[in-house]
Amino acid sequence: MKILFLTDNFPPEVNAPANRTYEHCREWVKEGVEVTVITCVPNFPKGKVYEGYKNKWKQEEVIDGIRVIRVWSYITKNEGFVKRILDYISYSITSFFAGLFIKTDVIIATSPQFFTALSGRWLHFFIRAPWIMEVRDLWPESIVAVGAMKKGKAIQFFEWLEKRLYKSSNQIVVVTDAFKKKIIEKGITENKIKVHKNGVNLEKFNPRDKDKELADKLNLNDKTIFAYIGTHGMAHGLDFILNSIGEFEKTHPEFHFLFIGDGAERKKLLKLNEKLRLTNTTFVSSVTKEEVPRYLSIMDVALVNLRKSDTFKTVIPSKIFEAAAMHKPILLGLQGETEGIIKNYSAGVTFEPENKRDFIKSALKIVDQDNYHTYQEGCQHLAKDFDRKKIAAEMLSSVKECINK
Repeated sequence: MKILFLTDNFPPEVNAPANRTYEHCREWVKEGVEVTVITCVPNFPKGKVYEGYKNKWKQEEVIDGIRVIRVWSYITKNEGFVKRILDYISYSITSFFAGLFIKTDVIIATSPQFFTALSGRWLHFFIRAPWIMEVRDLWPESIVAVGAMKKGKAIQFFEWLEKRLYKSSNQIVVVTDAFKKKIIEKGITENKIKVHKNGVNLEKFNPRDKDKELADKLNLNDKTIFAYIGTHGMAHGLDFILNSIGEFEKTHPEFHFLFIGDGAERKKLLKLNEKLRLTNTTFVSSVTKEEVPRYLSIMDVALVNLRKSDTFKTVIPSKIFEAAAMHKPILLGLQGETEGIIKNYSAGVTFEPENKRDFIKSALKIVDQDNYHTYQEGCQHLAKDFDRKKIAAEMLSSVKECINK
Protein backbone atom coordinates (compact mmCIF):
# COMPACT_ATOMS: atom_id res chain seq x y z
CA MET A 1 0.00 0.00 0.00
CA LYS A 2 1.18 3.53 -0.83
CA ILE A 3 0.17 6.63 1.12
CA LEU A 4 0.78 10.24 0.09
CA PHE A 5 0.59 12.54 3.11
CA LEU A 6 0.37 16.33 2.78
CA THR A 7 1.34 18.43 5.80
CA ASP A 8 2.98 21.83 6.06
CA ASN A 9 4.72 20.83 9.32
CA PHE A 10 7.08 17.90 9.78
CA PRO A 11 10.23 17.12 11.84
CA PRO A 12 12.66 18.57 12.64
CA GLU A 13 9.82 20.97 13.53
CA VAL A 14 8.36 20.01 16.90
CA ASN A 15 4.77 21.28 16.96
CA ALA A 16 1.74 19.02 17.34
CA PRO A 17 0.96 18.56 13.60
CA ALA A 18 4.58 17.61 12.87
CA ASN A 19 4.75 15.11 15.72
CA ARG A 20 1.41 13.44 14.98
CA THR A 21 2.13 13.00 11.28
CA TYR A 22 5.67 11.73 11.83
CA GLU A 23 4.74 9.22 14.51
CA HIS A 24 1.80 7.84 12.53
CA CYS A 25 3.82 7.56 9.32
CA ARG A 26 6.69 5.90 11.15
CA GLU A 27 4.37 3.22 12.53
CA TRP A 28 2.81 2.66 9.09
CA VAL A 29 6.24 2.17 7.53
CA LYS A 30 6.92 -0.53 10.11
CA GLU A 31 3.79 -2.29 8.80
CA GLY A 32 5.21 -2.32 5.27
CA VAL A 33 3.40 0.74 3.92
CA GLU A 34 5.24 3.02 1.47
CA VAL A 35 4.75 6.53 2.84
CA THR A 36 5.61 9.75 1.01
CA VAL A 37 5.24 13.04 2.86
CA ILE A 38 5.16 16.34 0.98
CA THR A 39 5.94 19.20 3.33
CA CYS A 40 7.71 22.56 3.60
CA VAL A 41 11.29 23.36 4.41
CA PRO A 42 11.42 23.36 8.24
CA ASN A 43 10.96 26.93 9.51
CA PHE A 44 8.25 26.94 12.21
CA PRO A 45 7.71 29.01 14.34
CA LYS A 46 10.38 31.66 13.75
CA GLY A 47 10.03 31.77 9.98
CA LYS A 48 13.72 30.95 9.56
CA VAL A 49 14.95 28.02 7.49
CA TYR A 50 16.59 25.41 9.71
CA GLU A 51 20.30 24.80 9.33
CA GLY A 52 21.09 22.26 6.61
CA TYR A 53 18.08 23.16 4.44
CA LYS A 54 17.39 25.64 1.64
CA ASN A 55 14.03 26.97 0.55
CA LYS A 56 14.16 25.69 -3.01
CA TRP A 57 11.65 24.12 -5.38
CA LYS A 58 12.24 20.54 -4.29
CA GLN A 59 14.54 18.49 -2.09
CA GLU A 60 14.24 14.95 -0.77
CA GLU A 61 15.37 12.97 2.24
CA VAL A 62 14.40 9.77 4.04
CA ILE A 63 13.48 9.93 7.74
CA ASP A 64 12.96 6.59 9.50
CA GLY A 65 11.85 4.96 6.25
CA ILE A 66 9.53 7.84 5.30
CA ARG A 67 10.19 9.47 1.94
CA VAL A 68 10.05 13.21 2.62
CA ILE A 69 9.73 15.70 -0.24
CA ARG A 70 10.19 19.33 0.79
CA VAL A 71 8.81 21.99 -1.55
CA TRP A 72 9.24 25.74 -1.79
CA SER A 73 6.82 27.98 0.10
CA TYR A 74 6.59 31.62 1.08
CA ILE A 75 8.20 31.64 4.53
CA THR A 76 7.17 34.01 7.27
CA LYS A 77 7.10 34.15 11.05
CA ASN A 78 4.07 32.68 12.80
CA GLU A 79 2.55 36.14 13.03
CA GLY A 80 0.59 38.42 10.73
CA PHE A 81 -2.56 36.91 9.25
CA VAL A 82 -2.08 37.99 5.61
CA LYS A 83 1.52 36.72 5.48
CA ARG A 84 0.50 33.39 6.97
CA ILE A 85 -2.26 33.03 4.36
CA LEU A 86 0.36 33.57 1.65
CA ASP A 87 2.47 30.89 3.33
CA TYR A 88 -0.45 28.44 3.32
CA ILE A 89 -1.46 29.16 -0.28
CA SER A 90 2.07 28.86 -1.63
CA TYR A 91 2.50 25.45 0.01
CA SER A 92 -0.88 24.35 -1.32
CA ILE A 93 0.22 25.14 -4.89
CA THR A 94 3.74 23.69 -4.77
CA SER A 95 2.65 20.54 -2.91
CA PHE A 96 -0.01 19.98 -5.56
CA PHE A 97 2.50 20.09 -8.42
CA ALA A 98 4.93 17.83 -6.55
CA GLY A 99 2.12 15.38 -5.79
CA LEU A 100 1.19 14.99 -9.45
CA PHE A 101 4.29 12.83 -9.93
CA ILE A 102 3.70 10.49 -6.95
CA LYS A 103 2.05 7.12 -7.41
CA THR A 104 -0.23 6.46 -4.47
CA ASP A 105 -3.26 4.47 -3.35
CA VAL A 106 -4.61 7.23 -1.12
CA ILE A 107 -3.99 10.91 -0.32
CA ILE A 108 -4.18 12.27 3.23
CA ALA A 109 -4.16 16.04 3.73
CA THR A 110 -4.04 17.43 7.25
CA SER A 111 -5.09 20.76 8.73
CA PRO A 112 -5.14 22.95 10.95
CA GLN A 113 -5.44 25.33 7.99
CA PHE A 114 -7.36 23.85 5.07
CA PHE A 115 -5.30 25.13 2.15
CA THR A 116 -3.41 21.87 2.57
CA ALA A 117 -6.73 20.10 2.09
CA LEU A 118 -7.26 22.05 -1.13
CA SER A 119 -4.07 20.50 -2.49
CA GLY A 120 -5.35 17.07 -1.49
CA ARG A 121 -8.67 17.74 -3.22
CA TRP A 122 -6.97 18.84 -6.47
CA LEU A 123 -4.66 15.84 -6.47
CA HIS A 124 -7.65 13.56 -5.93
CA PHE A 125 -9.25 15.04 -9.06
CA PHE A 126 -6.16 14.74 -11.26
CA ILE A 127 -4.62 11.43 -10.17
CA ARG A 128 -7.90 9.71 -9.26
CA ALA A 129 -6.83 8.41 -5.86
CA PRO A 130 -9.23 8.61 -2.89
CA TRP A 131 -8.47 11.38 -0.43
CA ILE A 132 -8.84 11.73 3.31
CA MET A 133 -9.17 15.09 5.03
CA GLU A 134 -7.66 15.05 8.52
CA VAL A 135 -9.18 17.82 10.63
CA ARG A 136 -6.97 18.87 13.52
CA ASP A 137 -8.64 22.24 13.98
CA LEU A 138 -12.02 23.70 13.01
CA TRP A 139 -10.74 26.24 10.54
CA PRO A 140 -11.97 28.99 9.91
CA GLU A 141 -14.00 28.89 13.14
CA SER A 142 -10.81 29.07 15.21
CA ILE A 143 -9.66 32.20 13.34
CA VAL A 144 -12.72 34.05 14.61
CA ALA A 145 -12.29 32.59 18.11
CA VAL A 146 -8.82 34.14 18.54
CA GLY A 147 -9.88 37.45 17.02
CA ALA A 148 -7.63 37.21 13.96
CA MET A 149 -10.63 37.92 11.72
CA LYS A 150 -14.18 39.06 12.30
CA LYS A 151 -17.27 37.47 10.82
CA GLY A 152 -17.74 38.82 7.31
CA LYS A 153 -17.68 37.90 3.64
CA ALA A 154 -14.17 36.45 3.81
CA ILE A 155 -15.13 34.12 6.66
CA GLN A 156 -18.35 33.21 4.86
CA PHE A 157 -16.29 32.23 1.82
CA PHE A 158 -13.94 30.13 3.95
CA GLU A 159 -16.94 28.42 5.58
CA TRP A 160 -18.38 27.64 2.14
CA LEU A 161 -15.01 26.25 1.06
CA GLU A 162 -14.72 24.22 4.28
CA LYS A 163 -18.06 22.52 3.61
CA ARG A 164 -17.13 21.79 -0.02
CA LEU A 165 -13.95 20.07 1.15
CA TYR A 166 -15.84 17.96 3.66
CA LYS A 167 -18.29 16.83 1.02
CA SER A 168 -15.69 16.08 -1.64
CA SER A 169 -13.45 13.95 0.61
CA ASN A 170 -13.80 10.18 0.64
CA GLN A 171 -13.23 10.13 4.40
CA ILE A 172 -12.77 12.64 7.21
CA VAL A 173 -10.50 11.95 10.19
CA VAL A 174 -11.00 14.14 13.26
CA VAL A 175 -9.09 14.28 16.54
CA THR A 176 -12.00 14.86 18.94
CA ASP A 177 -15.57 13.63 19.35
CA ALA A 178 -16.69 17.26 19.47
CA PHE A 179 -15.20 17.89 16.01
CA LYS A 180 -17.23 14.99 14.65
CA LYS A 181 -20.41 16.41 16.13
CA LYS A 182 -19.69 19.87 14.71
CA ILE A 183 -19.06 18.52 11.21
CA ILE A 184 -22.23 16.40 11.30
CA GLU A 185 -24.12 19.60 12.15
CA LYS A 186 -22.85 21.02 8.86
CA GLY A 187 -24.73 18.27 7.00
CA ILE A 188 -21.93 15.73 6.55
CA THR A 189 -22.81 12.03 6.80
CA GLU A 190 -21.80 10.54 10.15
CA ASN A 191 -20.36 7.27 8.80
CA LYS A 192 -17.90 9.26 6.68
CA ILE A 193 -16.18 10.62 9.80
CA LYS A 194 -13.62 8.65 11.82
CA VAL A 195 -12.31 9.77 15.22
CA HIS A 196 -8.61 9.13 15.89
CA LYS A 197 -7.50 11.27 18.79
CA ASN A 198 -4.03 12.49 19.59
CA GLY A 199 -1.74 10.41 21.76
CA VAL A 200 1.82 9.98 22.90
CA ASN A 201 4.89 7.95 22.00
CA LEU A 202 5.46 5.99 25.21
CA GLU A 203 8.96 4.99 24.12
CA LYS A 204 10.05 8.61 24.05
CA PHE A 205 7.95 10.05 26.88
CA ASN A 206 8.15 8.09 30.12
CA PRO A 207 8.81 8.76 33.81
CA ARG A 208 12.40 9.71 34.59
CA ASP A 209 14.46 11.46 37.21
CA LYS A 210 14.59 15.23 37.18
CA ASP A 211 17.35 16.58 34.94
CA LYS A 212 19.20 18.43 37.69
CA GLU A 213 21.82 19.75 35.28
CA LEU A 214 19.13 21.51 33.24
CA ALA A 215 17.31 22.76 36.33
CA ASP A 216 20.59 24.11 37.66
CA LYS A 217 21.32 25.83 34.35
CA LEU A 218 17.96 27.61 34.63
CA ASN A 219 18.50 28.26 38.35
CA LEU A 220 15.34 26.32 39.20
CA ASN A 221 16.54 23.40 41.34
CA ASP A 222 14.81 24.64 44.50
CA LYS A 223 11.56 25.66 42.79
CA THR A 224 8.10 24.17 42.27
CA ILE A 225 7.88 24.52 38.51
CA PHE A 226 4.70 25.16 36.54
CA ALA A 227 5.72 24.84 32.88
CA TYR A 228 4.06 25.62 29.58
CA ILE A 229 5.65 24.03 26.50
CA GLY A 230 4.35 24.95 23.08
CA THR A 231 3.35 27.73 20.73
CA HIS A 232 2.91 31.17 22.26
CA GLY A 233 -0.01 32.17 20.07
CA MET A 234 -3.20 34.20 20.16
CA ALA A 235 -5.25 31.19 21.21
CA HIS A 236 -3.20 30.27 24.26
CA GLY A 237 -4.02 33.14 26.59
CA LEU A 238 -0.61 33.24 28.25
CA ASP A 239 -1.09 36.95 29.03
CA PHE A 240 -3.80 35.85 31.47
CA ILE A 241 -1.30 33.59 33.23
CA LEU A 242 1.25 36.40 33.55
CA ASN A 243 -1.41 38.75 34.91
CA SER A 244 -2.40 36.15 37.52
CA ILE A 245 0.87 34.99 39.06
CA GLY A 246 2.26 38.17 40.60
CA GLU A 247 0.83 37.54 44.06
CA PHE A 248 2.62 34.17 44.25
CA GLU A 249 5.91 36.09 44.50
CA LYS A 250 5.09 36.94 48.12
CA THR A 251 2.74 34.13 49.19
CA HIS A 252 4.59 31.22 47.51
CA PRO A 253 8.10 32.29 46.49
CA GLU A 254 8.92 28.66 45.65
CA PHE A 255 6.46 28.75 42.71
CA HIS A 256 8.10 29.42 39.36
CA PHE A 257 6.51 29.62 35.90
CA LEU A 258 8.53 28.37 32.94
CA PHE A 259 7.42 29.21 29.38
CA ILE A 260 9.11 27.26 26.58
CA GLY A 261 8.47 27.98 22.91
CA ASP A 262 7.95 30.71 20.35
CA GLY A 263 5.02 32.18 18.47
CA ALA A 264 3.13 35.25 17.37
CA GLU A 265 2.56 36.53 20.91
CA ARG A 266 5.98 35.86 22.43
CA LYS A 267 7.32 39.40 22.04
CA LYS A 268 4.17 40.84 23.61
CA LEU A 269 4.44 38.38 26.49
CA LEU A 270 8.05 39.35 27.15
CA LYS A 271 7.07 43.02 27.21
CA LEU A 272 4.16 42.29 29.56
CA ASN A 273 6.45 40.27 31.82
CA GLU A 274 8.84 43.23 31.97
CA LYS A 275 5.98 45.67 32.60
CA LEU A 276 4.66 43.56 35.49
CA ARG A 277 8.21 43.18 36.87
CA LEU A 278 7.66 39.48 37.52
CA THR A 279 10.53 37.64 39.18
CA ASN A 280 8.92 34.18 39.18
CA THR A 281 9.05 33.57 35.43
CA THR A 282 11.57 32.20 32.94
CA PHE A 283 11.20 32.24 29.14
CA VAL A 284 13.07 29.77 26.93
CA SER A 285 12.92 29.72 23.12
CA SER A 286 11.78 26.63 21.24
CA VAL A 287 13.76 23.48 21.96
CA THR A 288 14.38 20.48 19.72
CA LYS A 289 12.21 17.38 19.71
CA GLU A 290 14.96 15.48 21.51
CA GLU A 291 15.16 18.08 24.30
CA VAL A 292 11.45 18.22 25.12
CA PRO A 293 11.51 15.24 27.55
CA ARG A 294 14.39 16.89 29.46
CA TYR A 295 12.30 20.00 30.02
CA LEU A 296 9.26 17.93 30.94
CA SER A 297 11.37 16.12 33.54
CA ILE A 298 12.11 19.30 35.50
CA MET A 299 8.51 20.51 35.74
CA ASP A 300 6.25 19.65 38.64
CA VAL A 301 3.04 20.71 36.91
CA ALA A 302 2.18 20.91 33.20
CA LEU A 303 0.33 24.12 32.46
CA VAL A 304 -2.17 23.95 29.57
CA ASN A 305 -4.25 27.03 28.84
CA LEU A 306 -6.46 28.46 26.10
CA ARG A 307 -8.57 31.58 25.84
CA LYS A 308 -12.17 31.35 26.94
CA SER A 309 -14.19 30.44 23.85
CA ASP A 310 -16.88 27.91 22.98
CA THR A 311 -14.78 26.95 19.95
CA PHE A 312 -11.93 25.73 22.15
CA LYS A 313 -14.27 23.42 24.07
CA THR A 314 -13.95 21.11 21.08
CA VAL A 315 -10.14 20.77 21.08
CA ILE A 316 -7.80 18.39 22.89
CA PRO A 317 -4.25 19.84 23.15
CA SER A 318 -1.73 17.09 22.42
CA LYS A 319 0.61 18.39 25.13
CA ILE A 320 -1.61 16.83 27.82
CA PHE A 321 -0.64 13.34 26.62
CA GLU A 322 3.12 13.98 26.71
CA ALA A 323 2.88 15.42 30.20
CA ALA A 324 0.73 12.52 31.37
CA ALA A 325 3.21 9.97 29.96
CA MET A 326 5.89 11.49 32.20
CA HIS A 327 3.49 11.51 35.17
CA LYS A 328 3.32 15.30 35.36
CA PRO A 329 -0.09 16.43 36.72
CA ILE A 330 -1.91 18.85 34.43
CA LEU A 331 -3.23 22.26 35.43
CA LEU A 332 -5.82 22.84 32.72
CA GLY A 333 -7.46 26.11 31.75
CA LEU A 334 -9.86 24.68 29.21
CA GLN A 335 -13.46 23.50 29.30
CA GLY A 336 -15.19 20.87 27.19
CA GLU A 337 -13.80 17.54 26.00
CA THR A 338 -10.29 17.96 27.44
CA GLU A 339 -11.69 18.92 30.82
CA GLY A 340 -13.67 15.69 30.78
CA ILE A 341 -10.53 13.64 30.09
CA ILE A 342 -8.54 15.23 32.92
CA LYS A 343 -11.40 14.75 35.38
CA ASN A 344 -12.21 11.19 34.28
CA TYR A 345 -8.62 10.09 34.80
CA SER A 346 -7.97 12.33 37.84
CA ALA A 347 -4.85 13.46 35.99
CA GLY A 348 -4.80 17.00 37.33
CA VAL A 349 -6.91 20.03 38.21
CA THR A 350 -9.02 22.20 35.92
CA PHE A 351 -9.89 25.87 36.26
CA GLU A 352 -12.27 28.16 34.41
CA PRO A 353 -10.39 29.89 31.57
CA GLU A 354 -9.50 33.51 32.32
CA ASN A 355 -10.79 33.26 35.90
CA LYS A 356 -7.92 34.48 38.08
CA ARG A 357 -9.38 33.41 41.40
CA ASP A 358 -10.12 29.91 40.12
CA PHE A 359 -6.64 29.65 38.58
CA ILE A 360 -4.89 30.56 41.86
CA LYS A 361 -7.07 28.16 43.84
CA SER A 362 -6.35 25.32 41.38
CA ALA A 363 -2.59 26.02 41.31
CA LEU A 364 -2.49 25.62 45.10
CA LYS A 365 -4.60 22.48 44.99
CA ILE A 366 -2.55 20.61 42.40
CA VAL A 367 0.72 20.82 44.36
CA ASP A 368 -0.86 19.73 47.64
CA GLN A 369 0.97 16.53 48.58
CA ASP A 370 -2.23 14.77 49.63
CA ASN A 371 -3.46 15.02 46.01
CA TYR A 372 -0.30 15.13 43.90
CA HIS A 373 0.44 11.39 43.83
CA THR A 374 -3.20 10.64 42.98
CA TYR A 375 -2.88 12.90 39.93
CA GLN A 376 0.33 11.12 38.92
CA GLU A 377 -1.45 7.77 38.99
CA GLY A 378 -4.22 9.26 36.86
CA CYS A 379 -1.63 10.46 34.35
CA GLN A 380 -0.22 6.94 34.11
CA HIS A 381 -3.62 5.48 33.19
CA LEU A 382 -4.37 8.32 30.76
CA ALA A 383 -1.10 7.85 28.84
CA LYS A 384 -1.61 4.09 28.57
CA ASP A 385 -5.04 4.55 26.98
CA PHE A 386 -3.70 7.09 24.46
CA ASP A 387 -0.64 5.17 23.25
CA ARG A 388 0.30 6.59 19.84
CA LYS A 389 1.06 3.13 18.43
CA LYS A 390 -2.47 1.99 19.09
CA ILE A 391 -3.98 5.14 17.57
CA ALA A 392 -1.74 4.87 14.48
CA ALA A 393 -2.87 1.26 13.95
CA GLU A 394 -6.51 2.24 14.26
CA MET A 395 -6.08 5.08 11.75
CA LEU A 396 -4.30 2.75 9.31
CA SER A 397 -7.35 0.47 9.45
CA SER A 398 -9.53 3.46 8.52
CA VAL A 399 -7.20 4.29 5.62
CA LYS A 400 -7.43 0.72 4.29
CA GLU A 401 -11.22 0.89 4.59
CA CYS A 402 -11.22 4.06 2.49
CA ILE A 403 -9.05 2.48 -0.20
CA ASN A 404 -11.17 -0.68 -0.39
CA LYS A 405 -14.53 1.08 -0.76
